[in-house]
Amino acid sequence: MERLRSDGPLSVEAYMDACNAYYYATRDPLGAAGDFTTAPEISQMFGELVGAALTDVWRRAGAPANVRYVELGPGRGTLARDALRVMRSAGLTPPVHLVEISPTLRAAQAALLGEVTHHDHIGDLPCDGPLLVVANEFLDALPIRQHVGGVERHVEWIGDGLAFDRDGEIVESSPSRDEAVRALAEGLVPLGGVALVIDYGHERSAPGDTLQAVRGHRFAPVLADPGENDLTSHVDFQRVGELAREAGAFVAGPAEQGAWLERLGIQARARALANASPDRAGEIEAARARLCRPDQMGSLFKVLAIHAPDWPRPAGL
Repeated sequence: MERLRSDGPLSVEAYMDACNAYYYATRDPLGAAGDFTTAPEISQMFGELVGAALTDVWRRAGAPANVRYVELGPGRGTLARDALRVMRSAGLTPPVHLVEISPTLRAAQAALLGEVTHHDHIGDLPCDGPLLVVANEFLDALPIRQHVGGVERHVEWIGDGLAFDRDGEIVESSPSRDEAVRALAEGLVPLGGVALVIDYGHERSAPGDTLQAVRGHRFAPVLADPGENDLTSHVDFQRVGELAREAGAFVAGPAEQGAWLERLGIQARARALANASPDRAGEIEAARARLCRPDQMGSLFKVLAIHAPDWPRPAGL
């Protein structure tokens, strides 16, 4: 409100950036008691298969000894825990580097994972060896710009509440997202390695308003209670791939998350877990269905790999 009074209307980008900066700095938003649940929190199978995919591509790249595990926006560290367990069982024990700015989540990650190195930005990552990178639901939270008829959309105070200053066919872009993808690809090309980008979004660039707010596992009005809702937008995977290729990286995918997990063997893993814990068989199958079924997370979520030219294409893509 102080910024609106002093500076006038805020761009959608500035509004989303301010809201999410406060939101993530002041809470753990994950799980039943939070606002949303990500794939790693649904089942250990998700992180395990990510770890298996990274281990497989590392081996086919010649098993370099100086590789590092990197995760962008790692939440509580659940995905890293499950992926690293699989990687270590296969003889891969990389140092762990996490890009995270939330003090609350940094503390949770350190408590769960032990020795980790935190970074504020992708550009701060080590640059002396290959990187095995996971970005699960990271890009969707980066701020976006919206334009209507070529004019940037803003948030302003009208009457007794917040409102958008214009409506119509919306075209979205995200300089922050573009910068993150470029930094990631430009780092992988000379160092070697691979990044798995997993997020919800569309395979082809298209106009449309995809900005959304979630609170208590339900959609909320985007302009209600600034800083108290999780604001995200759909990732444009065509744009991500184009930027990575422009930086000299190779791109595989995108593939739908459900199909990717099926190709990596999630059904076999679910059977193994159910056989080990028969009383949890229904829970395990429900989790597999939630991750893979087209009417749940299976189709909306996509997987895209960015990899160095001298590294192989990851499995499943």
